[in-house]
Amino acid sequence: MVTRIRKGSGNVFADLGFHTEQARHLRIRSDLMIEVSRLIKARGLTQAEAARMFGISQPRVSDLVRGKIDRFSIDTLVTMLGHAGVEVVLSTRRRARVA
Repeated sequence: MVTRIRKGSGNVFADLGFHTEQARHLRIRSDLMIEVSRLIKARGLTQAEAARMFGISQPRVSDLVRGKIDRFSIDTLVTMLGHAGVEVVLSTRRRARVA
């Protein structure tokens, strides 16, 4: 059996076959979740401490650190980072035209 390697698109969700717009949305959410998880680890917070800081329940923090991406919206993640004193900056760029 021959193993074929393809170069990724830069978005694992697109590579997994998600529709383009859904893949972009999932990528943003996953990037924000990674930042929240890094913040928890960098500050040495317990899940209970993180929950108090973010203004959510401890089970929600557990869902976050376990990667339950379907349970968090972009808005919720941005709000959580704001509660932690993190400024979320959005940048946009024009994509190639679709014919």
